[in-house]
Amino acid sequence: MPQVAVIGAGLIGRAWSIVFARAGFDVALWDKFPQAVPAALDFIAERLPELKEHGLLKDDPATVMARIRPVEALADALRDAEYVQENGPERVPEKIALFAELDTLARPDAVLASSTSGIPASAFTEGLAGRARCLVAHPVNPPYLIPLVEICPAPWTDEATVARTREIMTLAGQVPATVKKEMDGFALNRLQGALLAEAFRLVADDVISPVDLDALVKHGLGLRWSFMGPLETIDLNAPGGLADYCDRYGPLYAKMQEQMTPLEWTPDLVGKLHDARRAELPANMQPVRQEWRDRRLMALLAHKLGFPG
Repeated sequence: MPQVAVIGAGLIGRAWSIVFARAGFDVALWDKFPQAVPAALDFIAERLPELKEHGLLKDDPATVMARIRPVEALADALRDAEYVQENGPERVPEKIALFAELDTLARPDAVLASSTSGIPASAFTEGLAGRARCLVAHPVNPPYLIPLVEICPAPWTDEATVARTREIMTLAGQVPATVKKEMDGFALNRLQGALLAEAFRLVADDVISPVDLDALVKHGLGLRWSFMGPLETIDLNAPGGLADYCDRYGPLYAKMQEQMTPLEWTPDLVGKLHDARRAELPANMQPVRQEWRDRRLMALLAHKLGFPG
């Protein structure tokens, strides 16, 4: 298996370490703040037995843990890496500086990928000598439980770099989806953004309460979307397939789109939604709910792995 360097040991970096080590990769884990690495290793050590319990870990937790090597120097992390997953702060100047180091220190044939959730690769790789090997590999949080990875090349990214990244992600047990050109938010966040925009509008217009709005998704749309995409969903929702669905409901959707004008997320609206969430979940219970979420995702992922497709 390829050797991997995970650069940044925060929430996403530690999750990537699980992804790669679980799949059999040797992982070098580095962070510019040395104290972040032991904390990440503690988190990983706690999670691996739970993954094993849910059937999401083939090897013994100790075996997987041994594949993750903490390193103190960035050069040591990159020396043998064929693939580099960067997880630094979401700020362009810092990414420019970090990728300049990665491009200088990494092997010439190593792929340099960023986990950024919204910054296009062109914003921090344009001036690099090795810019053709740079791209975005945007995970969904947490990536060790949600396998989708958006692969987003810059205009100058080599096609071989995209192909190699897809290959590595597949070997790691992830599901790659290539975004063919750069767009704000890539593709996944644009889909999420469309749903959030209409969700905020429905609450702002007093069409539905925040609690009932969440119910629409988690007890309605979300059940289908956990194993089918939106195109497959409508293809199965009309006797004649997708074209038949569009013929039946196209006018309704056209009318709805005319009504979906941009809505500002004002402090009052955000405050109303925030207060509704805190009424449902006190702030001190958020960590508990996050652990609940992760365990439910473990169970769902284990279920889905038994029904491929």
